[in-house]
Amino acid sequence: MSGRKARLSDVAAAAGTSTKTASRVLNGDPRVAEHTRARVARAIVELQYQPDPLARSLRRGTDETIGVVVDSIADPFFASVTSEVEKVAFANGLTVTVASTGRSADRERLLLEGMIRRKVAGIIVAPASLNHRYLGAASCAVVFIDRGPIELGVDAVLVDDYHGARTAVGHLIAHGHRRIAYVGDLLNLETADQRLAGYRAEFEAAGIPVDESLIAADCSEIPEATERAGQLLGHADPPTAFFTSNTRSSMGVAPALHTLARTDVALVGFGDFSMAASLQPAVTVIDHSPEVIGQLAAERLFHRLAGGTEPPRRIEAPLRLIARGSGELRP
Repeated sequence: MSGRKARLSDVAAAAGTSTKTASRVLNGDPRVAEHTRARVARAIVELQYQPDPLARSLRRGTDETIGVVVDSIADPFFASVTSEVEKVAFANGLTVTVASTGRSADRERLLLEGMIRRKVAGIIVAPASLNHRYLGAASCAVVFIDRGPIELGVDAVLVDDYHGARTAVGHLIAHGHRRIAYVGDLLNLETADQRLAGYRAEFEAAGIPVDESLIAADCSEIPEATERAGQLLGHADPPTAFFTSNTRSSMGVAPALHTLARTDVALVGFGDFSMAASLQPAVTVIDHSPEVIGQLAAERLFHRLAGGTEPPRRIEAPLRLIARGSGELRP
């Protein structure tokens, strides 16, 4: 091509397909056959083709950006979700803008309405507010993650928080525990509320009374979980096990157990985290892969961008219990 920058028509010719089909691949259209998608992808790499964001933006009337709005970009779970979204977006020629709500409903609305005014191509959001009707007139595709939309019909990628918590507590009960502490997030969040409900339900199913003094549902940050773990272990009749309802709580409780030389206390956490497998004992977790959630959300968003018009879907990401040792300790 004599040093000329590769065009989409060059990619199509190299892949043996039409320019329209090559464009569909670039835009993540799921209707393109996998073998065709692979040929186009190879041609893009070989020709070092780079889409012209400005031209595509002018054609679509949108910015070539996906907005991702989460609780905090510092949170390990949401950092992993966002990283996976970025991979899918980059493969489709779009960039990602990430913002944190700090769990403020007002900030959430400010951020989302700002992105909509900017005409982003689409939005992925972990919601903080209790009503999302204000997004009903959004001009772009919206996908919710982690927590579902309220009074708004859009796609959502979620996990079964209730049954995941029941699995965790049931695992501890099966290993002989009756005094199981709960350390988790504020209950104004749907995920936290459902995980505490699952904790209670599993005790009820086993015919074991719940000791309310062992419930710490006010730990939104790691230091708070560490402090509450210490307090619970100082209880007159302390817990023999902990169920932590999110990654931040686990990252607070696990170090507290080691610092206090209480590695004899069992622990099952909801959500895997980076040091979970390297501790002694390694931490048993209910794994809901943030990478899978990010991939599912991004794929759903690109499906909508490609013209998908079917009714909104609630997509359930898989859960699995990973037994590593801490959850199998007996009282």
